[in-house]
Amino acid sequence: MPIASSRAREYRRSAIRVLFDAAAADPDALRLEVGEPSFPTPSHIVEHAAEAARQGHTGYGPNGGLLSLRELLVDKLDRVDRIGASVDEIVVTPGGMNALYSAFSILLEPGDEVLLPTPGFPNMDEMVRLLGGVPVFYHLRAADGFLPDLDELTSLVTPRTRVMFSNSPSNPTGRVFDGGVVRDLVAFADRHDLWLLSDEVYDELVLDPATGHVPAAWFDEAGRVISIFSFSKVYAMTGWRVGYAVARGDIPQLMRSTQEPQVSCPSTISQKAAEAALTGPREPITAMRDAYAQRAALAVAVARSAGLRAYAPQGTIYMLLDVSAFGADGGLDFALDLLRDQRVSVAPGSVFGPGGAGMVRISLAAAPDTIENGINRIAAQVQRGSG
Repeated sequence: MPIASSRAREYRRSAIRVLFDAAAADPDALRLEVGEPSFPTPSHIVEHAAEAARQGHTGYGPNGGLLSLRELLVDKLDRVDRIGASVDEIVVTPGGMNALYSAFSILLEPGDEVLLPTPGFPNMDEMVRLLGGVPVFYHLRAADGFLPDLDELTSLVTPRTRVMFSNSPSNPTGRVFDGGVVRDLVAFADRHDLWLLSDEVYDELVLDPATGHVPAAWFDEAGRVISIFSFSKVYAMTGWRVGYAVARGDIPQLMRSTQEPQVSCPSTISQKAAEAALTGPREPITAMRDAYAQRAALAVAVARSAGLRAYAPQGTIYMLLDVSAFGADGGLDFALDLLRDQRVSVAPGSVFGPGGAGMVRISLAAAPDTIENGINRIAAQVQRGSG
């Protein structure tokens, strides 16, 4: 008898985690592979959580999150995203990843197809496969500014297409879709009777002052958009694991119901920390965003002076570097060689789907000197390989 299901045996571990583990063995490695903020969780959030624990907020909570947090999220969604939502349309989850998993779990039947961007968030295709779905990639090409091509999307739709996944601000491209693009994606989903799963976890990490985050929910007249948000990167709360989904109709109740067999409920203490993040001072949050913007500008300047093509991010905490001109494929072997030879750890482009070939992703969450030294070492590696 097999010791595991075929889905579990076929699951492919993220290459980013492979690099994470390999780099952890070298305390002097420059860590640019994972989006782990170099900032600690702001002190007022930690202190509020500790006080909540002392007051006894350590038990189970509702499957879909504390009412007190969801009430605060109603205000945040209105104030920041200009989305009108009721408390019953918000589902709090253990991180944005669980929100995505819960959404896919209630939308997909075995064999259903999901349109996924490439380069795109690396866990999505494996998540879809784990739930019995079929990933179908649409390209975000650098030559097109990492924007989706509606003609290509149309050509990919089949009778089994069920969901389209979109991510803006985008990991790994750093692109922020403008209102016209987002409107077109919602209209595309309407025409083809698809659910649009809109990953907007970087909504408050727009780095380019000339642009702004545009939620898909603005254009959702048919109730087919499920929006996903997270506290992880915006508030430097990665380990607290708090995310949330916003949807209409039956979707929120179905997500709350599936939380029970998955995780029971999100952490009560973490939710109390999230409440402090929403009600506390904004200065630490703004300071972190401004620091990421400065690091992005530094990274672009260093890369270009070192002879590497850099794609300046409009948002998120990531940036893509093109190494293809030097013959590098940006795959796992390249990343492992880079770690061995230069002691720099990056996310290989191959992890972001077929559209990531010839690129690597670096994290702007690292300290500025780490970013500068790391990019120069990447340049040295690829130029050595081309010689």
